Amino acid sequence: MIEHTMIVSFDEPLPDTELDQYLADIERVMLETGLAQSVATRRHIPVPGEEAVPALIGTAIVRIAVADLDALAKGFSAPALHEVIDRWQSRHPYKVAWTNHDPLS
Repeated sequence: MIEHTMIVSFDEPLPDTELDQYLADIERVMLETGLAQSVATRRHIPVPGEEAVPALIGTAIVRIAVADLDALAKGFSAPALHEVIDRWQSRHPYKVAWTNHDPLS
C-alpha cells in the first residue's frame, strides 16, 4: 500500500462551508475512481504565532491510500479529478505539497 499525503494551502482564507465542500469534493472524486482504498481529510489546527514561521502553512491535509504506484497514477489521471481541481483553482487558488510514502501506522 502507498499513501499519498497532500498539504493544501489556499491563497486566501476560505469560509468553513467552502473548505468543507472542497474536502468533500476531493474525497468523493477519489473514492469514485475505485482506486482509493481510503481517503481522509482534516483541517489545519492553527497555533498562535505560527504565522511568524517562514514556512508553508497548510489549510488542510488530504491522505489517500492506494494499492500501488499504478493505482496512484491512474487515480490522478482521472478526468473527474481534474475537473474538481480546475473548478476549485479557478474559484479559490491554492498550492499543494505532497509526498508518497508507506503507511504511517
